[in-house]
Amino acid sequence: MSTVQPAQDGRMPARIIVVDDDTLLTDSLGFLLKQEGYDVTVAGTASEALGLMRRWSPDLVLLDVGLPDLGGVEVCRRMRTDWSGPIIILTARRQDADKVIGLDSGADDYVTKPFVSTELLARVRAALRRGQTGRGGSPLGTIMLGELQIDRDARAVTVRGAPIYLSAREFDLLMLLAERPGHVVTRRFLIDTIWGPDFYGDERALDVYIHAIRKKIEPDPERPQYLQTVRGVGYRLDPSLDG
Repeated sequence: MSTVQPAQDGRMPARIIVVDDDTLLTDSLGFLLKQEGYDVTVAGTASEALGLMRRWSPDLVLLDVGLPDLGGVEVCRRMRTDWSGPIIILTARRQDADKVIGLDSGADDYVTKPFVSTELLARVRAALRRGQTGRGGSPLGTIMLGELQIDRDARAVTVRGAPIYLSAREFDLLMLLAERPGHVVTRRFLIDTIWGPDFYGDERALDVYIHAIRKKIEPDPERPQYLQTVRGVGYRLDPSLDG
């Protein structure tokens, strides 16, 4: 486990756990993240990672889906039982279905291997910013759209009175749309706001998240009532459902 000094402003650097059984990858990732000023420790198995979670209280986890003792998706679910910080899944799989499964398990983002270091660092910075905002964001009260209720203060969503779990990124996307009911929010605005202007990844990531949100809030995700697509432009939440 690494030991680092506080930054010049007195703040301790963000602590990151890298979970992967590929030692070449963890060595290179550890070096890259430490060069950026992060405090990094590495786990090669699921059991080691879960043990670190209990002892080290990280600010972010980079989690490979292909671990030797337990699948990364199940590890993510177990981490989510008592920890709400950002989790970025590392996956070699390119099918959208696999990415959605990872997001459904509680991950906030995913990066497909092989990845460019600048993209990974951008995702890490964005995830850490969202985590800080989620802890200290300004209140906006409760938004009601039909049977969909969004509580910004609690970062909680219910549909027909039943609580719905959204990852941090899913919640932030839904809030951006809920703050502008009936207005089309462009894809570019959503990407720049959620991922940041330095995002270098595949913009189809937005579609994966929209699909994941619809699976959770829509009665029929294939015929969405709330979260509607405006083809060629972006998305909107339908204000006609406002209750």
